Amino acid sequence: METEPPILELRGLTKRFPGVVALDSVDLALATGEIHALVGENGAGKSTLIKLLCGGYRPDDGEMWFSGAPYHPATPLDALKAGIRVVYQEFSLLPFLSVAENLFFDRLPRRYGVFVENRTLNQRARVLLERVGLEVDPETPVEHLGIAQRQLLEIAKALAFESRLLILDEPTATLTPREIGRLFEIIRELRASGVTVIYVSHHLSEIFELCDGVTVLRNGRRVASLPISETNGSEIVHLMVGRELEVALAAGRKATTVRLGPPAIEVKDLRFRGSQHGISFELHYGEILGLAGLVGSGRTETLRAIFGADTRDGGEVYRNGKRIVLRNPRNAVKHGICLLTENRKEEGLVLPMPVRVNITLTDLARISEVGWLDGRNEREVANKSVADLDMRVASLEQAVVDLSGGNQQKVVIAKWLFRNAEILMLDEPTRGIDVGAKAEIHDLLRRLAEAGKAILVVSSEIPELVALCDRILVLLRGRLAGEVGREEFNEARILALACGEPAPAGIRRGGSVAGGPSGNAGDRGVPGSSGQSA
Repeated sequence: METEPPILELRGLTKRFPGVVALDSVDLALATGEIHALVGENGAGKSTLIKLLCGGYRPDDGEMWFSGAPYHPATPLDALKAGIRVVYQEFSLLPFLSVAENLFFDRLPRRYGVFVENRTLNQRARVLLERVGLEVDPETPVEHLGIAQRQLLEIAKALAFESRLLILDEPTATLTPREIGRLFEIIRELRASGVTVIYVSHHLSEIFELCDGVTVLRNGRRVASLPISETNGSEIVHLMVGRELEVALAAGRKATTVRLGPPAIEVKDLRFRGSQHGISFELHYGEILGLAGLVGSGRTETLRAIFGADTRDGGEVYRNGKRIVLRNPRNAVKHGICLLTENRKEEGLVLPMPVRVNITLTDLARISEVGWLDGRNEREVANKSVADLDMRVASLEQAVVDLSGGNQQKVVIAKWLFRNAEILMLDEPTRGIDVGAKAEIHDLLRRLAEAGKAILVVSSEIPELVALCDRILVLLRGRLAGEVGREEFNEARILALACGEPAPAGIRRGGSVAGGPSGNAGDRGVPGSSGQSA
């Protein structure tokens, strides 16, 4: 019986940049209708390979074959015409246009070839939005959507084309378990229809649930291509990093060793804009407090309201027992409160500027003399931050845009530590970074908590919160659905609260929750029940 030729075949594919070989003689063959994972640490060559496939780069050596014929895309348009579509981790949406206009930007339905038929446009858009489970009005401007909604819109946009090869780059980075489940259904439907999928992800659990095979890249080389049934997570991690990963993400913090200080901040009846319910909780010095919930639950909105980035409808914030007024981020920073947003590239960093500038820009007065910047002082401060946080940078003059995702996140943390922030609020702190860098960020946050910092973490990954936190608060449609202590951590329980299911045994529901000032992370009770939200 004759074997069907691969739909995609790479032979000795090589791409060089000044001073570095990004891809070194990579071979790869994919079958029609296969879901194939592409994994590796940041800098392993995944992005370079994708850009070669979609016409963003041209190879220096090697061959690409697609559907049995030589494949030489000169531009991304050539790739689209061939049937290759990419959903990038970095969005390619036009924020001032509507959802529907973004979906069909290059083929808007027109009357007489001139006037856009908005009714037809919105009808077609609703079909795609329903397919990915995105409940928004097609006429909504994209700039009003959240990060997770934009991710689903990118996926819907890709489905609008008849693709033969679909490349998904970290498609679940901001999605909830329910949305991920729907995405997996769509991908399996595409496989059944003969579409080949390259799935790029740092989440190994997703790869084992979804994919047929996996290719591991390290330092620009293909180190292995394996059927998913013949490998395991430990082997893949070892192949990715080339060493044993010392930090076990699942181990988390040991509850018996966590001793908390007094409350660093207390939030009372906080209502972010549009919320009908008040949220109340305490965050202690030395504590890592998690905030879980589905998209739309109010996790990000809560952080932004505390930080003063968005106007809130009510509530009070207390710092070291005293009420403070936080009208804007400047007020928050003055009180030692900082926010690391989920969109670090647009809201957390000045990408074209050097590492040293990004680290010190939060407090230029500290490195200035009589109004003049002291370059020597700036370099000393930046060098210390690079060493303390174990950043991998070529030099202090390296532009932040050229750093890996994990090192970019360390720069954001460094700039707030330079500002002497005592309360760190982090929104999706490990989004888009590899497993090794993720372990390093977790370890860094634990060390900061042990040094007395108060840390509030929002994450779409419940396993991450379970591994990292001392307590987890669960939000549901803008209200506090419950609190889970470390001794009660269970992913199914947390997800049940987030989905509004009946409260499992051992979980405290309610609105106003506070941890004890010095007990273990798992022994904290709720002071009374009068603060319960309706």
